[in-house]
Amino acid sequence: MTKVLVITGDPIGARMAGPAIRAWNIADVLAKEHEVILMTSTRLDQNMKAEFQLLELKPGQNREFRKLETWADVIVFQGHAMSQFQALQTTSKVVVADIYDPMHLEMLEQGRELPMATWELRVSNATRVLNQQMERADFFLCSSERQRSFFLGQLAAIGRINPMTYRNDPHLRKLIDVAPFGLDSTPPTHARAVLRGVVDGIGLNDKILIWGGGLYSWFDPKTLIRAVTQLSMSRPEIRLYFLGTRHPGVERMGIVSESLKLARELNALNSSVFFNEEWVPFADRQNFLLEADIGVSTHHSHLETTYSFRTRILDYLWAGLPMVVTSGDSFAELVEGEKLGIVVPEEDVDALASAIDRALFDRVFQASVRANVQRVAEQFTWENTLQPLIEFVRAPQRAADASRLKPPLTVKSEMSKPYGLRHDAGMAWHYFRNAGSRVTFQKLLRRLKKRQ
Repeated sequence: MTKVLVITGDPIGARMAGPAIRAWNIADVLAKEHEVILMTSTRLDQNMKAEFQLLELKPGQNREFRKLETWADVIVFQGHAMSQFQALQTTSKVVVADIYDPMHLEMLEQGRELPMATWELRVSNATRVLNQQMERADFFLCSSERQRSFFLGQLAAIGRINPMTYRNDPHLRKLIDVAPFGLDSTPPTHARAVLRGVVDGIGLNDKILIWGGGLYSWFDPKTLIRAVTQLSMSRPEIRLYFLGTRHPGVERMGIVSESLKLARELNALNSSVFFNEEWVPFADRQNFLLEADIGVSTHHSHLETTYSFRTRILDYLWAGLPMVVTSGDSFAELVEGEKLGIVVPEEDVDALASAIDRALFDRVFQASVRANVQRVAEQFTWENTLQPLIEFVRAPQRAADASRLKPPLTVKSEMSKPYGLRHDAGMAWHYFRNAGSRVTFQKLLRRLKKRQ
């Protein structure tokens, strides 16, 4: 039996977002065969129960983390863990880096609203964090073949594709493999009414479009709001419901207030367009999904889109929902190829309105799509998507070039301690110099709140 430490930087509790959900399911699947500890470096709800041990350690608790590192045979982590815990930088244990989220590409979009100096800092830091991981980890997980091709280029650039890793593994699957986000193998059940007849303005017979997950700057909710408003003139029973606007681990972005403002200007707010101001508990999301008629996801076209993996689409699969999505990402290819719904061009209000109309009111089309959705959903259960990791942990081994690996070359003083008084003071000065006193004060308040 292998001892496995799984690490996430997201809060673990009733209201979990994507990274924590993925880490939880990795721990759950591996716990069927191994001894597993799931650790978060932010917040742990002590009321959570699992078939594995749950633990909370904050960055800087190096002595406590060293004990975990000594205990483990395999360490699986995501996010910033390697730059937060010194023992993970120098460990001789088998290390698996879960790089399913290309954080440097995500930061290109997430940082658009920031001053240029801060935007550049965020992107360069995310790039260094990923390179740091790639210089040390023995095995990598990503979400799609698109991502894999992209990350192979990054691995090649830092020298990890070499004769040693290539010699007995010419396809490099022992170095990096695809483990998509998954879905629960247990079908969802409707336990209580949450939308129909509950939310003021949503009736029992209305047609509901659901936007699963949060609102972030790389998405395009505005085109969707315009399309729904336009369609509501002839289809007054349609309702668009945004499931969550307050991500438990991410600052609220400007696109949220922009979307609310647009809906208000179009006189659609709380008539055809609705926003949930909170974050739906993970175990409760099935009730919302099962009251919807279709799932929607719209985004802008850019580099982040090309390599993204929209996890909300899996919830639509899980709930058996036909879907309308924007073209450009790997899931759009799946929706189009498997006939799971309708794919539309970006920022095309008329095409989007037409697609929504067909998905909601064409019964023959709906029946065909739902059958396809049910068939494809079986491929994406966690037990199936995590097979590369499951097989690796059954026979864990260091990378073929492990003898050449040194502590990550990118571990510098400013990266090795992204916490503490010195780091906070440096970041406060950066924000004060580049964004002014108001932004600096807001950042300080948010950081203090997180530590409470």
